[in-house]
Amino acid sequence: MLSWFQALMPKEDNFFRLFNAHAATLTKGADAMRHMLDGGNEVSAWTAKIVEYEDEADKIAAEVLLAVRRSFITPFDRSDIRGLTESLDDAIDQMQKTAKSVTLYELREFSPQMRELGDIAVRCAALTVEAVSLLPTMQKHRDRVNSLTEQLSQLENESDILYDQGMKALYAAQKAAPTALDFVIGADIYDHLEKVIDRFEDVADRISGILVEHL
Repeated sequence: MLSWFQALMPKEDNFFRLFNAHAATLTKGADAMRHMLDGGNEVSAWTAKIVEYEDEADKIAAEVLLAVRRSFITPFDRSDIRGLTESLDDAIDQMQKTAKSVTLYELREFSPQMRELGDIAVRCAALTVEAVSLLPTMQKHRDRVNSLTEQLSQLENESDILYDQGMKALYAAQKAAPTALDFVIGADIYDHLEKVIDRFEDVADRISGILVEHL
């Protein structure tokens, strides 16, 4: 009876499978967001894709949180599992919020700095996927995990610079030809994009914290 019951319980390896699947939604979301920022007639199709990936991520997050409640054995502390799941979910949620604003304002053109922020998001997603994939062997690959989280932090710094450059360009354009609404809309999109990168850094911080606890 006990062996039958244990067979029904979520296995430790299942958590890593779910983490990888969750991280993969960030890659798909970031890629869709970058395509969205190319503008044109395909913007609506890409915003719809982002919403689709956000919904996929929500389902994975719900599965992780259910597994935490049902499991006797977890790969690391339950609060760390919840925190990592929430930070992964926050990243794709912020992409969805960006897409929502783009849809609301019916935008079809984006500045070079916005596209560069999209490029950074794609790079952040790739680093995140690799870092998450190393969680099962994080002690063995701790140097690589540390390198990945440091790179994510550096990219967040780059995004801050791009944000400032973009806001400065918006202000200069508003001074040259008063378009207050364009400034407000542009500032809102910059804010969302910069927060996407911030959320990736939050994931890096979570992973770093888990690594420290398991040294």
